[in-house]
Amino acid sequence: MDSPGKPSFIERVAALLSREPEDRDDLLALLQAAFERDLLDADALSIIEGALQVADMQAHDVMVPRAQMDCVRLDSPVEDIAGFVVDTGHSRFPVIGGGKDDIVGILLAKDLLRHFAGREFDLRGLLRPAVFIPESKRLNVLLREFRASHNHMAIVVDEYGGVAGLVTIEDVLEQIVGEIEDEHDLDDSGDNIRLAYNGHYRVKATTAIEDFNEAFSTAFCDDEYDTVGGLLMRRFGRLPQRGDTVELAGLRFQVLRADSRRLHSVLVDVLPPLPSSSEAGATDA
Repeated sequence: MDSPGKPSFIERVAALLSREPEDRDDLLALLQAAFERDLLDADALSIIEGALQVADMQAHDVMVPRAQMDCVRLDSPVEDIAGFVVDTGHSRFPVIGGGKDDIVGILLAKDLLRHFAGREFDLRGLLRPAVFIPESKRLNVLLREFRASHNHMAIVVDEYGGVAGLVTIEDVLEQIVGEIEDEHDLDDSGDNIRLAYNGHYRVKATTAIEDFNEAFSTAFCDDEYDTVGGLLMRRFGRLPQRGDTVELAGLRFQVLRADSRRLHSVLVDVLPPLPSSSEAGATDA
């Protein structure tokens, strides 16, 4: 709380902006000057810059591409759906009929509780309507529509009406405030490596190579990178995107969470050992 007689935060910013900026660059320069004079802290400056940036961005800039969409098939057994939901850790899923261009609705993960509570489970009857938006939809407009409709997911379509990807309210907000951890994300205060569903491991990208080697009995070298994220970025030669997969040292790595700035978490599977030459010969005999 500001002490008596000391200008409030709003008054200090207003004083700084008393000279009307000429354009966006001028405004950003004023904000940067405010930060350098301790009128704004780094978090506040980042949020303001993010809010300004969002006004210039469109849905296709932040959407999860079609190939990386985690979808539930309408005809899948509920047990398979439940396992898939646990594996991916999302709270909402597009439900498809014949393919990804045939989206029949949105499934909320919490609605699966009806089945496990012994109640009647009708997947089609539980679906929420899917909202479709063009790739050119501006993010500031989309955020306003999300807030007004209380909807958290939209399906992005291209100029021909085909599904191009999906975008969530979290995707938009993260462009303003940075990474948002939810209840399915790894807890920063907890273990970096956790056993997930059916033998999968969820691993933070910030896990030290030394710790990863100890946990999985691997021998990755940490001379050129210190973390699992660094290892994967070196292997891909770029910042990997959600859904990207690579096999290394008998392990399969699948990117779970990544944004335009960094990798956050991966799913790791221990692959079955390849048959030895003697075993292969015995099989062929």
